[in-house]
Parts: sequence; C-alpha cells; structure tokens
Amino acid sequence: MSQEVSNELANQVVAMAKAARAASYPIAALPRDRKDAVLHRIAELLNERRSEIREANQKDIDAGQAQGLSTAMLDRLRLNDARIDQMMEGLRQVAALPDPVGEEIERLQPPQGLDIRKVRVPIGVIGIIYESRPNVTIDCAALCLKSGNACILRGGKEAFHSNQVLAALIRDALLDLNLPADAVALIPTTDRAAMQVLLKQDAFIHCIIPRGGHALIRFVVENSSIPVIKHYTGVCSLYVDQKANLDQSVQIAENAKCQRPGVCNAIENLILHREVLESHGLAIAKRLVERGVELRVDAPLQSLLQSAGLPCKPVCEADYAEEYLDLILSVKVVDSVEQAIHFINTYGSGHSDAIVTEDAKVAEQFLNGVDGATVYWNASTRFTDGFEFGFGAEIGISTDRLHARGPMGLRELCTYKFLIFGKGEIR
Repeated sequence: MSQEVSNELANQVVAMAKAARAASYPIAALPRDRKDAVLHRIAELLNERRSEIREANQKDIDAGQAQGLSTAMLDRLRLNDARIDQMMEGLRQVAALPDPVGEEIERLQPPQGLDIRKVRVPIGVIGIIYESRPNVTIDCAALCLKSGNACILRGGKEAFHSNQVLAALIRDALLDLNLPADAVALIPTTDRAAMQVLLKQDAFIHCIIPRGGHALIRFVVENSSIPVIKHYTGVCSLYVDQKANLDQSVQIAENAKCQRPGVCNAIENLILHREVLESHGLAIAKRLVERGVELRVDAPLQSLLQSAGLPCKPVCEADYAEEYLDLILSVKVVDSVEQAIHFINTYGSGHSDAIVTEDAKVAEQFLNGVDGATVYWNASTRFTDGFEFGFGAEIGISTDRLHARGPMGLRELCTYKFLIFGKGEIR
C-alpha cells in the first residue's frame, strides 16, 4: 500500500471517529421512545431488503468457499431467512428492554445539604472489532443505540459484503427518523492499517471492545491507546466436591462440556475431590466418554479408568490452561476445596467456574475464593450469557475488572456521572 493511500485511509478513519463523536451527543440525549423507534425501523428494513442482504451474503459465502473456510465458519457467515428473522426478533427484544440511561444508581445527602445523585449515562463512542458472524453488526448497533452510544464497527474480511449492506441499512434507519447517520459507522475496508489508525483515536473514541480469537484480542490490546474491554479465553472449570450429589455432578458435567463444546462458557477442566473418584469420577467419566469426550487425566484417575475399561490419556500441565473448544477435557484430582480454588486461580481465565456440593460452607468458600467473573454453585457454566442472565442481549463477556465483568448488557455500556442539586450552598 502506498504512502499516499495510507494517508487517505488514515484521514478517512479519523474523519469517521470525529463524526461519530459529534453524533454521540444527540444520541445520548434521545428519549427511550425515539431509540426504540430506530430499532424497530432497522427491523423493518431487514425485512424489506432480504434479497439484497442474501445477495451480499452469498458473495461472502462464495469467497469463503474459494478460500477453503471450514463448514463451521461458513455456517457462522450464512444469513438465510431464518437468521434474518432472528436478527429482527433480537432488535425487538432490545427495544423492549428498560432504558438504562438516566437510571439513578445512588443518592447521597451529605451534611452540607447538597442532593447528590449518581446516574447512568452513555459511555460516548464505542469501537467494536469483531470477526466472522455478520449478525454481530446488527446486535452491536442495537445495543449501542439503545444505551445512547455511537459506535464504529470493524468487521472481519469474511463477512465484508454482508456487513456493508447491514451497516448501510442501519444508517438509512437513522436518517429515516431524522437522526445522525454517523452514530453507527462501519470501517469500509479490511485493511488492517485502518484498524491501527482506529485504535489511536482516543480523542474521539472512549472504549474498544474486541470480539474474536486470541490473536485479534492480543493485537487490539497491544496497539490501542483507548481503554479495551476484553474477553481473552474461556478456560472454565467444574469442581466436584466430596459432598456433591452424584446425579447433579453427572448432569452438570455433561451439560457444561457437551451441550455446546465450542463456546467460551463450556468447561475445559474437571476437578475431582479424591474421596469421590470411584463414585462420582467413574460415573462422570463413563457419561462423558459415551458422549465422545477425550479425557486427559492425572495419575490417580488414570489407573482407575483403565481398570474400568474407559479410554483416557495422561494430562500435562499445559493442558490445564488450554481452551480446547472441543470434546476434550482435562481432569485434576485434589484433596480439598482450597486446592481446587488454587488450581482454578492458577490455570483458569476468570470466565466461568462452578462447584457441585451439598456443603454450604464449602460452597461459600469456593464462591468467595475463586477469582472469576461468574462463579456457580450446583449449576452449569453454560448459563454465562446475557440472555440467560435476563439482560435480553449482550455485547460480549468481559474477563476484565474495569469497568465491566461477565456478560455485558445495556447497563455495562454505560458509565455514570454525579448530578448535584443545591440551594445556594458554598464551601
């Protein structure tokens, strides 16, 4: 790419960032009915422009097939009528959610007589960098608009044509309602240089949210001068305590590993208390092997499984920190809940971890001791999801600590400010 083109591209991205910041002010001030109207208008346009969307999507599918993308990747790219219907329903669901903007979080009345109110306000401009699925363009725009934010989107090259059509549709919906179209912008190139420019626009963009693989997130973190809310990996664990219910243990382990193994809230590690190896350990292993799971186990369990005729492989330390996203599970044997907590805090990613036990004190120790965004007692880690939490939708799952953690819904796309009401007080 020539220096002249680079400068042109950089100027284009900077102009988009400035325009998004200018648009963010009127968007932040919109009442709920106008924000909801935009979401419903986007849904109407999705329905009206189905053929255009499918035509653009087919270009991406054809290109993906020519590049040798896997069947799973091609499926993630595909926008058929059913998925367009799902996007429309998702927009309506977000519109039906309460408006977080202006919500009072706390009220303070200090001795000097001031009335201080802490209220939710939009973050401002959010940059979202994502891969593969074109429906993310609609999901992210909907959540940002509902929470009063402008957004700049940078989709993956695999869905370039689909994303272009969807972003144009969103801008048309904004214009139809006399709102600034620059409130939702899509970087119109797959050139990585554009992303590098975007990540330096801290004067206009207030937050970056990357959604994708580890390599993408690492690139964003290393190159951004804007605060990043990231979800690195989902190295999730299930601990079966010595006082765990047998049936619950088997059902939760099976669900957490097998229901959908390729997602971030599926478990990658199973931790067994030594006292339940023969009872719970064998029963869980048998069920998982029946479901096609490859077990990688440490020595105390290996001989037991081999004696029972169950296939397994020896585990190595690196396996415990691996996000398999597949029907593979590492197994660790411990002597106490303290060891289980230490194991999770050492090898886990702070995403989702669970304990199965009938001992409330042990459960409390686990819930308080595990350093993670979501920690479960007698439930599957598969519930870490904005919809399952009752948020209606999510923009991602944060493994960070500032400012959001876990599934990020509308409230997590807000910050806050203090409104102070006085009666002439001076200091």
